[in-house]
Amino acid sequence: MNMHIADGAIDDTVARANVRRLAAAQALTGANAAVVFATGSIVGATLAPSMSLATLPLSIYMLGLAAGTLPTGMISQAFGRRAAFIAGTACGALCGVLAAVAILYGSFALFCFATFLGGVYGAVSQSYRFAATDSASAAYRPKAISWVMAGGVFAGVLGPQLVQWTMDIWPPYLFAVSFLVQAVVALIAMAVLAGVNAPKPAPAQMTGGGRPLLEIVRRPRFIAAVVCGAVSYTAMNFLMTSAPLAMKFCGLTLSDSNFGIQWHIVAMFGPSFFTGHLIARFGAAKVAVVGLILEAAAAVIGLAGITAMHFWAGLFVVGVGWNFSFVGASALIVETHGPQEGKKVQAFNDFIVFGLVAIGSFSSGQLLASYGWSMVNMVVFPAVALALAALGIAALMQRRAVAS
Repeated sequence: MNMHIADGAIDDTVARANVRRLAAAQALTGANAAVVFATGSIVGATLAPSMSLATLPLSIYMLGLAAGTLPTGMISQAFGRRAAFIAGTACGALCGVLAAVAILYGSFALFCFATFLGGVYGAVSQSYRFAATDSASAAYRPKAISWVMAGGVFAGVLGPQLVQWTMDIWPPYLFAVSFLVQAVVALIAMAVLAGVNAPKPAPAQMTGGGRPLLEIVRRPRFIAAVVCGAVSYTAMNFLMTSAPLAMKFCGLTLSDSNFGIQWHIVAMFGPSFFTGHLIARFGAAKVAVVGLILEAAAAVIGLAGITAMHFWAGLFVVGVGWNFSFVGASALIVETHGPQEGKKVQAFNDFIVFGLVAIGSFSSGQLLASYGWSMVNMVVFPAVALALAALGIAALMQRRAVAS
């Protein structure tokens, strides 16, 4: 618990210590997602009964991400954040082990179940950014979110390199060792998270408190934040999920694909070193708008050509765009609730966001197989327009409310 100092401000010592551990955990946990997304569609194409199902394991990952959000909130509310973290990393270790077994035995169903568990692990990791704000002052919260997200930069290096170093170790079982090493990385993340200062909630906090959830979630600012978060993640996921397989269809190599995913993940999390400062200076909504425009620009790059450089540039730009729009949306969510309302509002936000992302993800493989890479890029534009409209309407209504 943070102590109050003389002027009534909050001492962020505990929050800063937690941020360091959560950022390290974000790096280790992000390696799980990097391995899944760098290999999932390629393994899927090998194991699936139909090429149109090649990206299904990645869609199942997103389903696990959606399914894990509400249980994460409930476990955090009842037993504390740390219990949820341990449960999540256990799912991550199981993901790696079962995926390796699935590759060894050629089981598409087991591989999909493994990626589902990986998604649950990912759902728990989404709460790291909110956990960083629990004991932080209002001024430090955007920076805390941003610094935790910055841990993903190292995931961008660790995950794809892990794949590059291990994918051929056990021929002919491509990527089997990659997933076994990923399981070990998840266990290391468990040890890091065990030291987070996140006490079990007091009995009064375990029952919730604050305003009813419905009262909060029907407000325009909350709705705009959810739409922005959902669109930013869905657009990015559409491009990231399909890109490795599209690159393969275009005659590019696995090394080309791994390189693209590596720099995509670096781009996703690298801006976090300064995104919090940008939000503090310009506001969360403006930063989110810039991010959405960058995601649309990435789709333009994707439509411009199919060389390795086009794929790499598109993946890099959509990564930066996702960072601005998603961190901005997360900061907007934190502004919509009070301390007692945090866990339920955050879990509900993630459930809606990742539920919508999962629904969109199921169509990406079919879209790529049936209509090609160009159509995958085209669907980004109407989604971005919707999010920009939601943010604009919320800002207009807020100005009117202040004026009245």
